[in-house]
Amino acid sequence: MSITLGNISLGTYIQMVSAASNIIDKAEETINKDEIVSMQLHEDMKPFTFQVFSIVHHSVGAIEALKTGEFGPPMMPDNLSFEDLKNMLKEAEKDLKSMNSSEIDGFSDTKVVFKMGPVEWPFTATDFILSFSLPNFYFHLTTFYDMLRIKGLDIGKLDFIGQMKLDN
Repeated sequence: MSITLGNISLGTYIQMVSAASNIIDKAEETINKDEIVSMQLHEDMKPFTFQVFSIVHHSVGAIEALKTGEFGPPMMPDNLSFEDLKNMLKEAEKDLKSMNSSEIDGFSDTKVVFKMGPVEWPFTATDFILSFSLPNFYFHLTTFYDMLRIKGLDIGKLDFIGQMKLDN
């Protein structure tokens, strides 16, 4: 199998968002939900709510950016609850699973512009996924995982990785 934009992006997002969804299900049973939503690893970092919102933004939102040609910072609603975050991950998983990898492959040579105020960064769709979206996605996913581990959630590397694509 050759590597395509669809399997690099969509395949990865499905695997990892599904893993995050499973992790947040485990967290619901054992951690203080009110405490975790406002938790920050450091005072200059965004809270847990932003980490989850950004996981969705840099997966579902990144695929949408391939279609529209434009991407920007996440516009997160205020006062997200733990239940909102859990539902957001479930919905993102559902949305990603409904997308077509072949359609995404067709965007490989298109342009995506990241816009933030006066800043505009032009990318090819492939470079947007590989050098911007995936690194941001993994940053927020890792921060989400680390915050839950710090709070004592019993999860490990296999929880983080989720369902691997094994050759059986």
